[in-house]
Amino acid sequence: MSPCAPRPASVHDSEQLCQRLQAFNQQACGDPLEDLPVRLACHDHDGTLYAGLLADICAGWLTVHVLWVDPAHRGRGVASALLAEAEQTARQHGAHAALLDTFDWQAEGFYTRHGYDVLARLADYPPGHQRIYLRKSLLA
Repeated sequence: MSPCAPRPASVHDSEQLCQRLQAFNQQACGDPLEDLPVRLACHDHDGTLYAGLLADICAGWLTVHVLWVDPAHRGRGVASALLAEAEQTARQHGAHAALLDTFDWQAEGFYTRHGYDVLARLADYPPGHQRIYLRKSLLA
């Protein structure tokens, strides 16, 4: 018999797990590893969301989770402005590097043009494609 019968975690369980792991990590490295959220959005004159970026700053790194621009607004520098704002915010909070991932059908070229280097490629994620991890130094 298994020593644990896993079941779906509640919101409270999830919060507790994160707090406990954060406490463990803080003991190991001596620095608090709290996430500082970076949430940016662009709206048109009607208030409709047409672009945004969701990221976190933690342990000296900016981690970009979502960068999206509506197709009608692409090619106008919107994504570049969002990424630059997130990187500047990260620098202001002491971050020295940035990490993000994309897929082979998305924006690898965009990120490499903005100074990101491919760190790793995960094949068959999803099958027949690649998930690409990139990093960039934020030091001048």
